[in-house]
Amino acid sequence: MNSQQSIYEALGEEKIKSIVHNFYRNVENSDGLRKLYPEDLAPAEERLFLFLIHVFGGPHTYLEQRGHPMLRKRHFQWPIDSEMRNSWLNCMLSALDKVEMETEIKEAMQGYFVKVANHMINQ
Repeated sequence: MNSQQSIYEALGEEKIKSIVHNFYRNVENSDGLRKLYPEDLAPAEERLFLFLIHVFGGPHTYLEQRGHPMLRKRHFQWPIDSEMRNSWLNCMLSALDKVEMETEIKEAMQGYFVKVANHMINQ
């Protein structure tokens, strides 16, 4: 990735979609997280995909469809403690490990996800 390139440009939509898909496969196997989602994970998977392409420098489809992310507000209905944060983060970091990418891209994404996971704690 060069300094002028976004993560979205460096990875492309297919790799971001793979990360999201891998994340939700991990969620399916996480008792603590799985109970927070409806049976059909497809809508959540689509929302996360659109959110991540926006966050990482791609099209603003998420904003057009759903408005400002307001992550804490949207997630405040669920108790998120450090254990839940760790479960979510482990699922996401494992999903990143399954997609080939440059080390600096992976580290940037890991840093973003750690920051967001920490911000979401509400208990």
